[in-house]
Amino acid sequence: MRVAAIDCGTNSIRLLIADVQDAVLTEVVRTMVIVRLGEGVDRTGEFSEAALTRTFAALDSFAELIEQHRPDRIRFVATSASRDVSNRNIFVAGVKERIGIEPDVISGDEEAALSFLGATGDFAFASTPPPAPYLVVDIGGGSTEFVLGETEPSAALSTNVGCVRMTERHLVTDPPTAQEIVSATSDIDAAIAEAGLVVPFAQAKTLIGLAGSVTTVAALALNLSEYDPKAIHGAVLSADQVHAVTTELLHMTRADRSALAPMHEGRVDVIGGGALVLDRIMQVNDIREVVVSETDILDGIARRLAQD
Repeated sequence: MRVAAIDCGTNSIRLLIADVQDAVLTEVVRTMVIVRLGEGVDRTGEFSEAALTRTFAALDSFAELIEQHRPDRIRFVATSASRDVSNRNIFVAGVKERIGIEPDVISGDEEAALSFLGATGDFAFASTPPPAPYLVVDIGGGSTEFVLGETEPSAALSTNVGCVRMTERHLVTDPPTAQEIVSATSDIDAAIAEAGLVVPFAQAKTLIGLAGSVTTVAALALNLSEYDPKAIHGAVLSADQVHAVTTELLHMTRADRSALAPMHEGRVDVIGGGALVLDRIMQVNDIREVVVSETDILDGIARRLAQD
C-alpha cells in the first residue's frame, strides 16, 4: 500500500510518501518546510496571516507531489499549535482546498502514540534493538510528548513546552540573558515534573529523542560538516555531549548559530530552546544517554494508515 502522511506542527510541515508491505516502510518522498505556523500563537491565540500564507504555499508544493505519486491513502495530522487557536477554521479550509481532506487536529495523547510508533516501528526488524522499555521524547515547536512503552505505549503525556514556545516566551534576547535561561529552565522543569506524575521515567531502559531539535543537537555533537540523516539516525549521545552543545547554543548570537554547518535556517532562532528541553530531561532524571531517531510521528502516521 502506498500512503501519504502529512505532519503539521508548530515549526515545520512535513510530507512522507511511502510504500508499506508486511510492516516494512519504504520511503518514496520525504520533505520538510519550516513554516513557523505557530509563530505568536502562545501570545495571540490565533494563526497570523503571514504564518498561514507560508503554510499554504508549502501545501501547494505537497499537493503536486501527492498528485505525482498517487498514494492509496492520505492523512493530514495537525498538532500543538492547531489545538490552541481561535481561527482554526481558516486553516482547515485552506488545507481542504489544497489537499482535498480536512486535517485531523489530534490530541496530545494520540500525538504521543504516533510518535512512539514512528520511533520504535523498525525495532522489530533490528538484529540488536536497544533495550526496552523505551522513553520516547518528541520535542516539537509547541509541545513535548513523553511516552513510555515496550511494543506500545503504557503511559504518555503531552506538555506545553517546545522550541518555539520556549523561545517566544523566554529566550528573546540575542543571545539569551542568564535570567531568560533560568526562566526557561524553570518552565521546562515544571513540565518534566508534571510528566513524571503520569509517566514513570525510572522504568525506562532507553531514552529515544525525536524531532528537529534533537537531530540538530546530534549533528552538532557529532561535528558533522553537513546535516546527514544517515549519520544521525541511531546515534547515541551522552548527557555531557548534550549539555555541552546546549550551553554553547544558548551563549551564541543568532549570527553564530546561523554559521553552524548542519543548522537549518528555520531552526536558527529556536534551537537553543529545543536543546534546553532535551538537556533538562536528561539532567533532571539523571539519564546518561539518548538514542537519536530520524523516524518519528510522520512515520507513525504512515504506519497507522497502512494498519487501518
